[in-house]
Order: sequence, then structure tokens, then C-alpha cells
Amino acid sequence: MKTRRIFSIFLMLLLSIQLLTAPAAALETPEVQAKAALLVDQKTGGIVYAMNEHDELFPASLTKIMTALLVLEAVDQGKLALNQTITVPATAMEGLAADGSTAGIQVGEMLTVEQLLYCMLVVSANEACTILGEQVSGSVSAFVDAMNAKAKELGCENTHFVNPHGLHDSQHYTSAWDLYLITKAAMEYPMFMTICDTSAITIPATNLSPERPLYNTNYLICGYRSRGYLNQNAHGVKTGSHSQAGHCLVSTAQKASLDFLCVVLGGDRIQDAEGTWWTYSFLESNNLYNWAFENFTYQTILKESDVAGEAAVSLSATDHVTLRPAESLEVLLPKDLDPAELEQVITLNSDPIEAPIAEGDALGTLTLRLDGKDYASVDLLALTDVEASRIRVLWRDLQEFFSTTPVKIAGGAAGVLAAFWLVWKLFFSKRRYRYGKSVGKSRNGYRGRKR
Repeated sequence: MKTRRIFSIFLMLLLSIQLLTAPAAALETPEVQAKAALLVDQKTGGIVYAMNEHDELFPASLTKIMTALLVLEAVDQGKLALNQTITVPATAMEGLAADGSTAGIQVGEMLTVEQLLYCMLVVSANEACTILGEQVSGSVSAFVDAMNAKAKELGCENTHFVNPHGLHDSQHYTSAWDLYLITKAAMEYPMFMTICDTSAITIPATNLSPERPLYNTNYLICGYRSRGYLNQNAHGVKTGSHSQAGHCLVSTAQKASLDFLCVVLGGDRIQDAEGTWWTYSFLESNNLYNWAFENFTYQTILKESDVAGEAAVSLSATDHVTLRPAESLEVLLPKDLDPAELEQVITLNSDPIEAPIAEGDALGTLTLRLDGKDYASVDLLALTDVEASRIRVLWRDLQEFFSTTPVKIAGGAAGVLAAFWLVWKLFFSKRRYRYGKSVGKSRNGYRGRKR
């Protein structure tokens, strides 16, 4: 009995040790019911979640983010003014689907650029896009060309626009990643998020219409049509949907120090067993935000004053230079990840680095990596000055001079000439000398025939 008790205690101790020393369970990644999804940390630019983020998909009215970007860019450049009044031309109303989203704008109606932007981004009015596009570029087709040029400028590799509103066309597509790039650029204009984050607004009466109450189509910030998705942390950005694209949403959410941008493309709208309809663009965006807020936190890996490593130096009496990060490196990491597990990968601009080096010179980068995933990177700067040795620089310059092609050719030619001269000196000159000496002796030694 005593032996069994001792054995039981031993097993309990062994189990306790295993529980204490066992690694933390890996963070479980959510399964998103959509064609593509992307969650990005806006503070660091790090990707928190990605699924099919580069797939070419139909964006529907998310197209209007690019349209708004170009309009606000034109305002910033002085080509338009927010308070500028536009009289709606008939050409801007051509080719629009009768069942498309609209603010009921009429030909000949007078609205300001700002009012048209609210119509476009709050209730997703298709006609507002063509009206503003014509005003910016002179025609809708010219504006579409500008949209594609801007997409290329922003680094979008899977985007092609055919219209400014997002009505379906097989050649009108983008990706979750490209939409992130476009939205990030649009957010540089404060007016963009002011409009996108408006849950409801009333457009005053115009020459052809009474006042217009507008309610945002984004259920994360507006409960006018549905209250099941409201998220107090969410702000903006834009919805989009049609039968080919499914339900799409770009949004942002902030909680404490965390700040995310989320893209969900191709979500379904499904009725559950109790008869409730669920739109998965909103549902999955909230799920991703809740997952990220619960499981991630910022951690400072390196401070600006920390030593990040050393680099070999040439052309100096000093053989190395100390490196420091250009700024404190704060990284969004899963709460169960020990920062010590991150591999610090240093990539130098050259190895060794040639002196002279000035304090603060950028000499390379440091990347935090784990299991093939890069979490963050920072420039590495020289901590101190490193002077060059004049003698070593002179020797380097001489070596480089004599290694240039013209000098090599000249040196080769000189070598050939030297070889010819040596051959001539050793062979032809000696023969002439011998020949001359022999003739001289003959002449001087002949004394005539004795008789």
C-alpha cells in the first residue's frame, strides 16, 4: 500500500512538471466564411490575418473608395472645391442600372461636391460616382483611366476598373490586398473617414428635391436597417454587394491601442434555422475584430537606444561599427508568443561596410521572423562615426584603377611591347653584334699575301 501511494505521488509530480513546462497552445486561426479576407494592423502595417488576399474578385461598390480617393485628390490639388456646386448633366446618368443603389439625383439638379461625396459613400449612390467622375476628368472613360493609373501607382497588381461605381463587369476586379492599399491612400484625406464614418446625415433641399435623409449601408456603424452587427469600436468604411460579388465590406476598428483595417470579399447572406438572415461580410468582420482584440498585444522588442548588432568595416583602422535601430521596434504579437522566440535577421547594405561612416547612416535592416513569417522590420543605423584610413583608401583606389578595363588593355599592350622589345634585344641585336664583330676582325687581320 505504501509503495502504491509513493508511486501515485510520483506520477502526480511528473504530470505537474509536464503541465508547467509544456509550451503554450498555438493561437487558433479563425475560419472565415467568405471568398477572401484580410486583417491588417494599421499601426505597424503587419498582416494579422489573410485568406486569398491576392485573388482577383469583384468588388461591387467598394470601387467607390477609389472614386472618392481621386475626387479628394482633385480637391487637394485645387481642381475642385468641396463647396463647389455641380449641375448634373444628362451624360452622367447614362448606362446606370435601374435597380442599382441611388440617392435619387436628377438631371439638372444642383449639388455640391461634398454632398455628392456623402451620397456616394453613405448610401452608395451610383449616379454620384459618374457625376463626380465627369467633373474631375471630363468624361467617365477618362476618369476610369485615371482610376487604373492610380491603382498601378499604389502598387495594386490584381486590379482593373471598368467603371467608377462597381456595377458588374467581368473585367472589373480587384483583390483584398489591393483594396487595403487603396483604402490606406484614401484615409490620408481626413474628409474621407469623416464621411465614411457618418451613420446618418440629411442633405438639404435642392432646386429639384426636398431634403434627403441618408443612412449608412454599413451595419457595423448604423443600425437603421439592422442592429445585429453594431460594433462600438468600428469606423467606416464602405459596403458593396451584387449577385456576382457577394457581400463585401471594408472597415476599421480601434480598441485601446489596437487599430485594425479589415477587408472581407464574397460573403454570403444566409438564413438560419430560426429564420434570421445573416450577412457574412458584417458577421465575419466582427468575428475577426473580436479575435484580434482578444488575442493580440503590442510588445516593444527593441528600443531606439538598444544595440542591435555589429557590422564589419573596411578601409579603416576600426574593424567594426555598432548598429542601433532607427526607432523603437514595437510589434503586434499573439499574447501567447514569447518575443524571445523571434529570430532577428540582419541584412546589411554591404559586407563589409566601407569607411568613412557617419553616425546615423543607414547601413541595413533588422527583420523579426518566426516560422517563415516576417513580423516587422526596422532600419539599422551607425551608432558612431568611423573614420577612413588614407593609406587604405589610396591602396583601394590604386587597385580599382588598375582593375579598370582601359588600364588592363593598356597594361596588356605594354606587356606585349615589352615582350617584343626583349625578344629583339636578346635575339636580333645579338646577331647584328656578332656579325659586325666578325667582319671587323677580317678586315683588321688581313695583311696581304707575302711574296
